[in-house]
Amino acid sequence: MPPEPPSPASPDRLSGNPVRVAALGAALLALIGVGGVLEAVSGSIVDGTVLVWLVGSLLGFGALGLVWLVQRAAAGRQQDQGLLGAVLDTVPDALAVLAPDGHLLLANRSFAELLPQDGGGRTGGGGSVRTALAAAFPDLGMATLTRMEAAARQGRETVLDASSPSLRSARWRVSAVPLPGRPGHVLWRAASLPAPAYAFPDALDGAPVGVLVADLDGMLLAVNARAAGWLDIPAGDVAARGLRLDQVVAGLPVAEARPADLPSEVALLRPDGSAMPANGYRIAEDGPDGRRDVLLLCDLSPDLPRRQAMERAERRFQRFFEYAPIGVALVDPELRLAECNATFLSLAGSALEEVQGRPIGMAFQREKRADLVGRLLDVLNGREVSAGSAPIEISMRGAGGPMVHLFARRIDLDGEGGLVLHVVDMTEQKSLESQIVQSQKMQAIGQLAGGVAHDFNNLLTAMIGFCDLLLLRHKPGDQSFSDIMQIKQNANRAANLVRQLLAFSRQQTLQPRVLSVTDVLAELSNLLRRLIGENIELRMLHGRDLGLVKVDQGQLEQVIINLAVNARDAMPGGGRLSIVTSNFSATGPVRRETEEMPPGDYVVIEVADTGVGIPRENLQRIFDPFFSTKEVGSGTGLGLSTVYGIVRQTGGFIFVESAPDQGAKFSIFLPRHSEPVATAPPPEPKERAVADLTGMGTILLVEDEDAVRVFGARALRNKGYLVLEARSGEAALDQLRREGGPKVDLIITDVVMPQMDGPTLIREVRRLRPEIKVIFISGYTEDRFRDAVDAGTRIEFLPKPFSLKQLASKVKEVMAQG
Repeated sequence: MPPEPPSPASPDRLSGNPVRVAALGAALLALIGVGGVLEAVSGSIVDGTVLVWLVGSLLGFGALGLVWLVQRAAAGRQQDQGLLGAVLDTVPDALAVLAPDGHLLLANRSFAELLPQDGGGRTGGGGSVRTALAAAFPDLGMATLTRMEAAARQGRETVLDASSPSLRSARWRVSAVPLPGRPGHVLWRAASLPAPAYAFPDALDGAPVGVLVADLDGMLLAVNARAAGWLDIPAGDVAARGLRLDQVVAGLPVAEARPADLPSEVALLRPDGSAMPANGYRIAEDGPDGRRDVLLLCDLSPDLPRRQAMERAERRFQRFFEYAPIGVALVDPELRLAECNATFLSLAGSALEEVQGRPIGMAFQREKRADLVGRLLDVLNGREVSAGSAPIEISMRGAGGPMVHLFARRIDLDGEGGLVLHVVDMTEQKSLESQIVQSQKMQAIGQLAGGVAHDFNNLLTAMIGFCDLLLLRHKPGDQSFSDIMQIKQNANRAANLVRQLLAFSRQQTLQPRVLSVTDVLAELSNLLRRLIGENIELRMLHGRDLGLVKVDQGQLEQVIINLAVNARDAMPGGGRLSIVTSNFSATGPVRRETEEMPPGDYVVIEVADTGVGIPRENLQRIFDPFFSTKEVGSGTGLGLSTVYGIVRQTGGFIFVESAPDQGAKFSIFLPRHSEPVATAPPPEPKERAVADLTGMGTILLVEDEDAVRVFGARALRNKGYLVLEARSGEAALDQLRREGGPKVDLIITDVVMPQMDGPTLIREVRRLRPEIKVIFISGYTEDRFRDAVDAGTRIEFLPKPFSLKQLASKVKEVMAQG
């Protein structure tokens, strides 16, 4: 409860209470009278003073009686004032009386509840009253209140209406009234005004929409029957409850900021704490007592499941749009980018604010921009149905950006024609296509090289063989000896070229073993220094804890030598050749140009020079056979193709990095092995120094190439063997099945023959004569037919081209077995 208001009958100062002053004076007179009587009785008064003292005593006692009467009257007055205060406290209006000096004489309980007190818990003087009134009714202000109080002291009444944002009622009537018969006294009065009544038309009151009417201060004036039912409030009690519009409706739109026909999503707040979704139309109307705020509400609850389903579908579509693996963009009729997803921005390499609203062509390759815009305009104007059947191939960001296929279709975009673009990143596919093309090209060249090598080996075998036969009849010093030797030497040179072709086509015979790359390079360093010359610095850097590899040591040495010779030729004025080894582990596929290396552990050999470099247009062709940038006669064009074939046949990969005038670096990746290093076997002589190559026995020579067969038969007959000849596998089987024929001890057969090839022939022979020894001869690698022969069968192989001595030595060796 607020403290009781001060009573004008209870002044704060003692001197301001005349009853107490009179009582004190009477008491003093009475004491003087009593003293006189006592003195007269004792006989101390002389010279007639007794009378004076008696008179004084009477006056004192009379004054005491008067004081008693005055005090009794004051007590009655206080009772009347208490009764008056109790009556005033029942008045709902706030009342306060100010004295002429501005001191607060009287204030009822409503005034004490209406206005704040000072620090002592009491309402202050007139200045404090005006300050409190100004805080409660800010639209009046301190200056207006001061003028109202001054007019009341001069006898004029002032009445003003005000609004309060903080009190229980929104509208008030404040007056300053002079008190009749009390000049200078002021009566302040503040009375709340009832909300103006608002009558709904019958049609509006029974409408299926909710209608809420509020004044401009936001206080609810009325609601129709539908809204009252939603709020669970009788329609006639709305104004009396003092509810504000924002207390019952959440998400109100600003009336001035939205057209009246544009709804807003709002929520009606019910007494049970639930919220009813609704569409709200907020408008303002002019009434007889001023402008009103009218809110129309349409209940969305029955439509909520459908709306929620639509929202879920919209969210799903937005996710499909945003997370699509292809770029999607919407283009307006001016070919400006209206909207796009994250994939499109990633392909364009830009943020949304950098491309949105700008011409769509800015995101694509400048050189093809005009053609792109023309195609899009054709689709937009209907001259082309779509760009879906024939997509536009173009790069984004520029010539170095990702290659994409662009599909365009015309759509209705916000009531106007527009385009939807689908952009598919083709960079990886183009790279794969390049890899496939390169692989197919290399495979085709390899097959061609292998076929050429096979045929050349047959020719070279005959050339070298017949030279050997001629040399048996023409000894040194003979006029023809030197001519025959020239033919044989050139045939051997041709055989070396054929071996390089076989290396490129990965059809050569390898003898791989586990070894250390560091050891191989150490043994090769002296030879490399002699090859590159004194004006080129050779620097070797070996990695620590270098892994082991399983390769043919001779072939690996040939790879390093070929790369070193190429580097020497690229540095005619001198330079530096660096050979660096290291370990490399790939957790995922590694793509370089058109090659893709699978994950795994590798040993890397990098051969780098500081030479003239390789132009970009030649990088894709340097491994092609017979491709060379050197002058005619300076090279065969098979050096790098041989390197490529050896590395790939070993299971490794080779990549090149180069630019004009920046040197070149070849990186060889060989699969790493964990097996122990094998001890090097004793070197086998290329041709055994056997004094006697003659022998005995029957040999069946199966060869479809007549020249090779004739040479082989003559060479072996000269060594003492009985030789049977067959031009095909079928003819050889017929001779073996013929009864009464000689017993065959050895079959020498070509691998590749028409109809029945060598492995098929030997499988049939094993059924007839399993004890017959076999030697395969071929211009292809041994690996190409080894799997075609029965497992466990001992295979002897003599690669073409071979000389007479090599043929005789191999036959002597096999015949001596078992």
